[in-house]
Amino acid sequence: MDCNVIAISRTLGAGADEIGEMAAQQLGFRYVNNQIIYWAAESAGVSAATIEKTEHSPSLIERILQYVGTTTIEAGHAAYVPPAAEPSVAYERLIERVIRETAATGNVVIVAHGASVPLAGLPGLLRVLITASPDVRTTRMSETAGVSEGEARKMIERSDRERRDFLQRFYEVKEELPTRYDLVINTDLISNDAAASLIVEAARRL
Repeated sequence: MDCNVIAISRTLGAGADEIGEMAAQQLGFRYVNNQIIYWAAESAGVSAATIEKTEHSPSLIERILQYVGTTTIEAGHAAYVPPAAEPSVAYERLIERVIRETAATGNVVIVAHGASVPLAGLPGLLRVLITASPDVRTTRMSETAGVSEGEARKMIERSDRERRDFLQRFYEVKEELPTRYDLVINTDLISNDAAASLIVEAARRL
């Protein structure tokens, strides 16, 4: 088997987190998701919560990235800590570096954070998109989050919008085409077990 890195992109409510963990366990790979945020936060010298917010709120990026640059000026009452010249580019470099370092260790399943984009072309990489129809995802979110169908639909729509914005702001992906992935799984009818098996089989045949 030549595959040693699996990058899974997903839409909210499609079951990708559970599927990714199952695939990782079956392959004997590490499973990485939120750790990307923690490692990026450690590198940036800010809290994980702060880094996580930048994925959803562009307005926070410039303030956060003043901690990311190479400048070593100590902030004080009159000190000026310059932000990176282009905040979105600097943030992309931070996340991308963490993703690449994680992938370099091999035998890993990375879920979310647009990992498929910066890792494209990496030998041994399998790029997977896990999604489902809005109606199915809404029903699942309503059940798992214990909210009304209307509130769940708003959560789905907000997540999809933030995901599109993230891909465009940090990776200049204006349209997410299925051709960006090696395997696209619609979990409307496919169970998590079956989806994980598809990923494992694809990885073993890569």
